[in-house]
Amino acid sequence: MAIPKKEILRLNRSLLEASYPHLIAGKKDMSVMYIQRFEVFARLLHITMILSFLTLAITGMSLKFSYAPWAVTVSGLLGGYEAMGILHRVAAAVMFADFGVHFIYVRRKWRESGKSLRAYVFGRESIIPNLNDLKELIGTTKWFFGLGPQPAYGHWTYWEKFDYFAVFWGVGIIGLTGLTMWFPEFFTRWIPGHWINIANIIHSDEALFASGFIFTVHFFNTHFRPEKFPMDPVIFTGQVPLEEFKHERPHEYEQLLKDGKLNELLSNTPAPKWVRILIRLFGFTALTIGISLIVGIIYAMVFVYK
Repeated sequence: MAIPKKEILRLNRSLLEASYPHLIAGKKDMSVMYIQRFEVFARLLHITMILSFLTLAITGMSLKFSYAPWAVTVSGLLGGYEAMGILHRVAAAVMFADFGVHFIYVRRKWRESGKSLRAYVFGRESIIPNLNDLKELIGTTKWFFGLGPQPAYGHWTYWEKFDYFAVFWGVGIIGLTGLTMWFPEFFTRWIPGHWINIANIIHSDEALFASGFIFTVHFFNTHFRPEKFPMDPVIFTGQVPLEEFKHERPHEYEQLLKDGKLNELLSNTPAPKWVRILIRLFGFTALTIGISLIVGIIYAMVFVYK
């Protein structure tokens, strides 16, 4: 689960070109303007997903690598392997609920937009991948190698869309196989019994892949890029400094200006200090757990695999 070469290239380009002096000034300049990217409910959904995913990853990987010393220690801290199994199922139920509420939220946002379903799904701000994402991927790859400028990203970047639909894949594949093992008597009414063993293999390996992806590629794209390091708090505060927004998403900035919607999203009031401190504590705790888990997984697979 080494970090892909593409991420290393992105790191090099970010180190060469990323420059955000306004972020340093913004810490002291209370007149800095912020743009609201995420509303409270969306942020709460994401926090719930973080908590459920971390619980699933910790308990699931500890069960998968139960022969490793660190997994034995985690098991002891959480009350034993039986207790971890219960925690795993509770976290899975929370994840399913979060996934379902998300669809209700998306439907509400569609109704509020006043657009037709087709216009909302395939419009400029849609999370659905389109041809422009391929162009941005090619343009970004050229930028990595210094062969062209960085693309003018819009509301969603191609890697954000990939992360978003990775959740659909995870909930679909990992969730369905997990349910099959959770309720084998029910599912074996329609499938052969040996399929439970197949579901176990798929569930375990897909969960390993998901954990590896989230704790390396997603962490890097979201938090560990030089211009974001050590953490990007936007998903928690919902706010981005305007100058940073203009630099990162110039296409969306221009569209907001053109549509006359920019002022609706602007504010000169940052999140309260206690909220920012709490966010940092929560974020760094999640990052530490994720990175520690990756180190433990690599150690188990390389040195104590059975």
